[in-house]
Amino acid sequence: MPNLVKVKTYRSEVEAEIGAAVLREEGVEAFIHSDDAGGFQPQLQMNRGVNLMVADTDSERAIQLLDAAQNT
Repeated sequence: MPNLVKVKTYRSEVEAEIGAAVLREEGVEAFIHSDDAGGFQPQLQMNRGVNLMVADTDSERAIQLLDAAQNT
């Protein structure tokens, strides 16, 4: 199994889900990682952020896709 690496940090899970959807649409498997006490303390997302993770082998492509999506 490849190592997961963080490609972007978002302020909320909703934003991270949009980023993950962009990647998945292009065939890049994406995972969301956050520490918000299992959803009981979503305000922790504002402080710690929500990380979008991909396989290390997909990281360069993922960053390019996210940048392109942000600029449109």
